[in-house]
Amino acid sequence: MRILIWHVHGSWTTAFVQGPHTYVVPVTPDRGPDGLGRARTWDWPESVIEVPPEKLRDEEIDLVVLQRPHELDLVDRWLGRRPPLVYLEHNAPHGSPGVPDTRHPAADLPGVTLVHVTHFNRLMWDAGRTETTVIEHGIVDPGPRWTGELDRAAVVVNEPVRRGRTTGTDLLPAFARAAPLDVFGMGTDGLAAHLGVDPAGCRTQDVPQSDLHTELARRRVYVHPVRWTSLGLSLLEAMHLGMPVVALATTEVTEAVPPGAGVVSNRLDVLTDAVRDFLADPAHARAVGEKARAAALARYGLSRFLDDWERLLKEVTR
Repeated sequence: MRILIWHVHGSWTTAFVQGPHTYVVPVTPDRGPDGLGRARTWDWPESVIEVPPEKLRDEEIDLVVLQRPHELDLVDRWLGRRPPLVYLEHNAPHGSPGVPDTRHPAADLPGVTLVHVTHFNRLMWDAGRTETTVIEHGIVDPGPRWTGELDRAAVVVNEPVRRGRTTGTDLLPAFARAAPLDVFGMGTDGLAAHLGVDPAGCRTQDVPQSDLHTELARRRVYVHPVRWTSLGLSLLEAMHLGMPVVALATTEVTEAVPPGAGVVSNRLDVLTDAVRDFLADPAHARAVGEKARAAALARYGLSRFLDDWERLLKEVTR
């Protein structure tokens, strides 16, 4: 099967393209948002091929995976036809007048199957009469790398200053009082000054993707302070690494982190106490991290993810 998909979400796409198909990604000279081409910081197989938009009409495309509302217009213009369509929704709704009333762009769209990455997201979006399903995340296993040699806490978030309360940026000073933080991600420059905390207690790093897992695993504990988003892949990756995790009990986190695999709560005092406990007791951190890895492999393993997608793709194209 030849599948047209845009390079939108690097982590998710890295798992998806491990399947048995040919994956056609548009590429433009400027490598802009609609023509990013193959990933440069992720390891993608040779079955992912770049095709310029003007040549897509010559391609035998069996299915299109949409991820953004305007991509359907691109399909019409670039392909001149509509193959079977799947709309993959990565995010929880973030709109007005109220989140539960937010209509999905694919709501009542004929001929489209809407796929959510969490059951929480499916519950919160209004999809109208569009056929809807859930295929939970899958992770390319980075291996059990946790050493916890640095008595610091790791956080992964992109653009924490701009995104603010959504990603729990305002909670970071409280966590920084419990443990020195290393915040990884794009757009993190100036974070300590923005929060009014000592830069030594809130360091920021934008490391290459190839180095991120190794760097995370050197920290004693992973902190996930996000209030409102889909289920963060960085949380699942940290669990795969064998890291103990401390996270807000929001969106799908309570499903992803079972008892014993970390500390999940909406009480900030419980969370910060947990961070202190993990820093003070490396053996405890290791034991909890091992349970986190086992839980992540069982629920978010790559083979289950690819099997789920294979079943759906066959149903949509039959």
